Parts: sequence; C-alpha cells; structure tokens
Amino acid sequence: MAALLIRRRVPDYATWKQVFGEQGLTRWSNGCRGGQVFRNADDLGEMLILLEWDDLLRARLFSQSDEWQESLKREGVIDDPEIWFLDLTDEVAS
Repeated sequence: MAALLIRRRVPDYATWKQVFGEQGLTRWSNGCRGGQVFRNADDLGEMLILLEWDDLLRARLFSQSDEWQESLKREGVIDDPEIWFLDLTDEVAS
C-alpha cells in the first residue's frame, strides 16, 4: 500500500474540514482511496492526515499539483505542511 502522510497546522478546523471534504472527488480521481485524520490531543490546530493511494507516483504528483497547493490556501493552512511518502512493508498484530 502506498500512502501520503501530511502534518499541517490550521487555525480553524471547521474551515479546513469543509474545504478538505470538497476535495474528496479530486483526491479519488487522482488515486486516493481514503484515509484517516488525526488531531493532536494537546494542540487541536495540528493535524496528521494519512491517505491511502493506489500508486506512490500518483500521490507524489497530486502533492505537487497546483490544485492541491491552491486548496492549502483555502483550507487556511498556516505553515508549510510536512509530507511523507510511505510504502507499507509490514502489518502488526495487536
């Protein structure tokens, strides 16, 4: 599984969530197959977004697209997001 992990800071979660939700179809058409959003329990403005992709190259291309860069502005992101491209190598049982 290929994944995109993004750490970002936003001043207003509701605004971020609305814009992020509007981007769902765009993410899907570019290879995203869903994901999870985590908020820092000690700093609710900091988030980690883990998105599964059908292909690592497509995840890279999406993260460099003008469309995604524009969405960051509309989401109110207040820092340069940190991005990691991940390739699942193992699953851990509980």
